[in-house]
Amino acid sequence: MNISYYLHKKELNRDDLVFLLGRTEPEELDQLYCAAREMKKEWVGNVDYYRGLLEFSNRCIKNCCYCGIRRGNRQVGRFDTPKEDILAMALWCYEQQYGSITLQSGERQDEAFIDYVEDLLREIKSIGNGALGITLCVGEQTKETYQRWYDAGAHRYLLRIESSNPKLYKTLHPQDGHHKWEVRKACLDALAAIGYQVGTGVMIGLPGQTLEDLADDILFYRNQNIAMIGMGPYVVHHNTPLGKKVSEAGLDSPEERARRLRLSINMVAVTRLFLKDVNIAATTAMQTLHPLGREMALKAGANILMPLVTLPQFRNQYQLYDNKPCLEDGQEQCRNCLSARVASVGDTVGWGQWGDSPHFFNNLK
Repeated sequence: MNISYYLHKKELNRDDLVFLLGRTEPEELDQLYCAAREMKKEWVGNVDYYRGLLEFSNRCIKNCCYCGIRRGNRQVGRFDTPKEDILAMALWCYEQQYGSITLQSGERQDEAFIDYVEDLLREIKSIGNGALGITLCVGEQTKETYQRWYDAGAHRYLLRIESSNPKLYKTLHPQDGHHKWEVRKACLDALAAIGYQVGTGVMIGLPGQTLEDLADDILFYRNQNIAMIGMGPYVVHHNTPLGKKVSEAGLDSPEERARRLRLSINMVAVTRLFLKDVNIAATTAMQTLHPLGREMALKAGANILMPLVTLPQFRNQYQLYDNKPCLEDGQEQCRNCLSARVASVGDTVGWGQWGDSPHFFNNLK
């Protein structure tokens, strides 16, 4: 059967997802991406929303095998952004009508960090009388901690499952008892029970990952009732165990990176077709592998962008992977660049709007 058969099915099953994810021919990809764009238009509109991304600390207790700010990387200088600078950037996002910000950091679970984030949330919510939407992305915590932060003003939380396959997840983490797939899933369950709009995502193109794994990732999004999805290609960081392994095995060639990018855009498109009304990010990692990577994602169904507002002096210390783009761009430059990218694909920016996931509210009906 040709691709049009699958694109016109009312309900896609696992085998259908695998088939669509595996498309490589340009003509079939065009059909796939056009169908996803139409689904985007129908369910969430051709409006893309900003989340000003503020990476405020790179101190981390975790030692994930792929991540550039892992605890064991002694070559990265650690930093904490002063609170007054964080608040100044949050105010700047409000004045620029970003609508929302994302607060991201390395993972910590100590009481001082929990208190700090709680206080920070309350102060950010005072800007414009609560006008800014807030997404947190600070890792695994207890349900009590998540509740405190929710009460302080965070209403979205992004916690990537990284892979819905526990065996594949194990290959991404040291087996030290502190990196358990079951704990990560329990955190997603806790966030949902509290009332957060829950976001998750996976890395695409990992060693040993199959099309069936990726199809199962999409089914995981559905089964967990995920409202927003941030996923992208695996990109090597040279000073990590996984990065060194991949590079030494010759698995980071230009052809391999192109394959990961194509798979990532396919994942955006197929996820849009399958889940319809969720928020999907056009992630920076896609632009790392291709200058127009984020535009490609927008045209394949993504509707969220995360312009960087991390202070310039700290950006080089917050590289989860090599060759992260936009490190030298000022906040104004990044804003204007992304706005041009949005316009280039025929979309508009949802200025001053939170851009919450329609799926979250549709599920409440």
